[in-house]
Amino acid sequence: MALEHLSAATFKEKVFNYETSKEWKFEGELPCVIDFYADWCAPCKMVAPVLEELATEYDGKLNIYKVDTEVERELAGVFGIQSIPSILFVPVEGQPSMAQGALPKDSLKQAFSDVMKVDLV
Repeated sequence: MALEHLSAATFKEKVFNYETSKEWKFEGELPCVIDFYADWCAPCKMVAPVLEELATEYDGKLNIYKVDTEVERELAGVFGIQSIPSILFVPVEGQPSMAQGALPKDSLKQAFSDVMKVDLV
């Protein structure tokens, strides 16, 4: 499954409608990961193929989305994105958790397990 790029509109449908709700309310059915990136960002380019691999490995267990911070400035602003890549881990229940920097694959898998309670079994 290819990674899906989200616009502000699709983000509100699939993740969180920040216009109608001040309190965090996840709109999706599967936990998700959101990669806030930009095309000019070298660390973002390093993490992109890792996320592609994980999207395949975890297909059906979680969704991996990408948000281009250059295009979706409003969305980046809502989450206060200051540095990229920033990766948002969103469990079905509970609050999301943000990590910054190009995380290695093992760290991402650990976050999937710890934050989102998703393991490859």
